[in-house]
Amino acid sequence: MDSPALSSSPVTDIEAALAAAHAAYQGRNPRSLAQVERAARAMPGGNTRTVLHYPPFPLTMARGEGSRLWDLDGHAYVNLLGEYTAGIYGHSHPAILAAIRRALDAGLSLSGHNLVEEQLAHAIVERFPSIDLVRFTNSGTEANLMAVGLAKAFTGRSRVVAARGGYHGGAMTLSYPASPLNAPFPYVLVDYNDVDGAAEAIGEAADDVAAIIVEPMMGSGGCLPATPEFLAMLRAEATRIGAVLIFDEVMTSRLGPGGLQPLVGVQADITTLGKYLGGGSSFGAFGGRADIMALFDPRRADALPHAGTFNNNVISMAAGLAGLTEVYTPAAAETLNARGDQLRVRLNEVCRARNAPMQFTGLGSLMNAHVTAAPIRRVADIQAGDMKARDLLFHHLLGEGLYTARRGFVALSLAVEAEDLDRYVDAVDGFLGTYGHLLAPAA
Repeated sequence: MDSPALSSSPVTDIEAALAAAHAAYQGRNPRSLAQVERAARAMPGGNTRTVLHYPPFPLTMARGEGSRLWDLDGHAYVNLLGEYTAGIYGHSHPAILAAIRRALDAGLSLSGHNLVEEQLAHAIVERFPSIDLVRFTNSGTEANLMAVGLAKAFTGRSRVVAARGGYHGGAMTLSYPASPLNAPFPYVLVDYNDVDGAAEAIGEAADDVAAIIVEPMMGSGGCLPATPEFLAMLRAEATRIGAVLIFDEVMTSRLGPGGLQPLVGVQADITTLGKYLGGGSSFGAFGGRADIMALFDPRRADALPHAGTFNNNVISMAAGLAGLTEVYTPAAAETLNARGDQLRVRLNEVCRARNAPMQFTGLGSLMNAHVTAAPIRRVADIQAGDMKARDLLFHHLLGEGLYTARRGFVALSLAVEAEDLDRYVDAVDGFLGTYGHLLAPAA
């Protein structure tokens, strides 16, 4: 696939380069444009998932196989986005397809308990040390909402400590400004990785803090790892004031055999899960300390209610079980995340060799490109980067047949091959070679 915007005379600024990239993109993708216009007659903007929209219009994908995607105009891409971490198995993994076919043959919507939900529950409890008991939901958003509600019921308190710029689903999007669609919890917002400031804010609200919720690495916030000191402080403060510490591992649970918590040495009271653990189907879960989770035991007279027609749907249960036990084994998790760490080192070496104000943050198989040379410890450091240059990188990669997120996010799947990663490194190097003179020089 031809790289966008490079056949005309050289551009002199990022805005002109991005405009040229948009024009080239539009010329390559008339069928995707027509599809979006048709969809807009029934959906606002032709969209039902905001993150998938980007200027000048989003691609419509026609099919996927292994690590490859094909759009409506017939272009092939290496899928480096991995469905925002949910697509860890690639497209149509045979073990997962077989499990889904068995579930279909046994019947959908069984109107009762089924055999597979117990098996998946045991697999999760055995895999994740922070989880004694688990309950299923339909998404990570639901899992986080239920976890916070559980913390409020368990403690009898109301306030929720969370990080500015954090994302815990569509109903807890704490960006700048926070989404008006957020669940109306009384939030105490702190800066991620600000040990002293966060501890002070928690202390001031201590008597009414029900939950402290945080990702041990911000995913949607830009693959920003928490410092050990920050997580240790949250654990200590939650214990001191009697609050429930919730680690949102909807994204990060893939970063180690037992999630990220064993690797950082801090264990939460409640852990939320989602994404890949449904094997490509809708899925969420929350679990943790037995004494807290026991509030949902329906054999108790005072049990908390928890509804959800599809919480234990047989497709998600079967696909999730096959994925966790047959495909993404502990050994596979270690191998994939080691590959990701190696890739991120190579990408940052390219940035340094080009003396470019760009860097890649993250852990294991998750990473994010940032067009800034400044150190990144907080969300504000990411937001200070060059967002138009980031958009230009996105379109450059599309032109090279590499599909990532507009925000520079990459989530490796098991299906991605070594040569695909080489292509990505070469494409980033090519981007810097072509546009590096338009970026602010590195310090």
